[in-house]
Amino acid sequence: MNSLYVEQFRPRTIDDYLCTSEVRTAVTNFLSQGDIPHLLLHGKAGTGKTTLAKLLVGNIVCDTLYVNASDENSVDAIRFKIKAFTSSVGFNDLKVVILDEADFLTPNAQAALRNLMETFSKHSRFILTCNYVERIIDPVQSRCQTFNITLPNKTEAAKRVKEILDIEKIKHDIADIGTIVNANYPDMRRIINAAQKSINNNVLELDDASIVQADFKKTILDAIIQKKSVTAIRQIIADNQVRQFSELFTYIYENIEQISVEQADLILLVLAQYQYQDAMVVDKEINFAAMLSAIKEKIE
Repeated sequence: MNSLYVEQFRPRTIDDYLCTSEVRTAVTNFLSQGDIPHLLLHGKAGTGKTTLAKLLVGNIVCDTLYVNASDENSVDAIRFKIKAFTSSVGFNDLKVVILDEADFLTPNAQAALRNLMETFSKHSRFILTCNYVERIIDPVQSRCQTFNITLPNKTEAAKRVKEILDIEKIKHDIADIGTIVNANYPDMRRIINAAQKSINNNVLELDDASIVQADFKKTILDAIIQKKSVTAIRQIIADNQVRQFSELFTYIYENIEQISVEQADLILLVLAQYQYQDAMVVDKEINFAAMLSAIKEKIE
């Protein structure tokens, strides 16, 4: 048995999978038919895209090829590895290719992919997962049924964590589970990892750092409002081990008038520019720090 909770308790059936009613209804229909269309599953990290793809192929009769597109993203991977799989004789009537992290595929690779999706559609299906759906070219998107994968709400996430802790016979306080969920939502993978990390002698115990982390977005927003230096805000980011900034962009946008009512329009333009760049840059923290400098310049 895998010692990692995220793997040990990875859902194997749709009944165990956390998702919206729209996704649940669609997946239930696919499984009842024993067939799936081409699918494009997009959403934030840790929301269950890969889990859903594996759940689907695990519950229908098919041959499966898993490709991590962040490692194999070239035209050659499409032409030789994937085409060889889809065009050859299989053990079952249906073949399914899971293209994980498909937003890393090059434009040329995506162009080659769209032809395979049509040529071998009688016996082959493709499930693409990605964080940034805008990186998938329109011809590929139009060949897929697209679903935005997200957790239904924080309550359901907390219930799932409690189920895991109860199965593992871990003593816990509901308030501590709430703190973990608030700190990491909507990343279910991070929520479960944070819970496992906080277990000590079969008891869920949160340290001071975990409690502070639950409120780090508000702490950063308050620092922007108080016009603190970029260095001070970078320290908050470092203390909370922030690696992804998409949630922070959204949080700042939702509270933009707290920063400045008069300059809200200008701040919005800054947010839009740097959020767009966030999907492209190598070092996301530098991009976020540059945005903080731009906002500070506007409100001063």
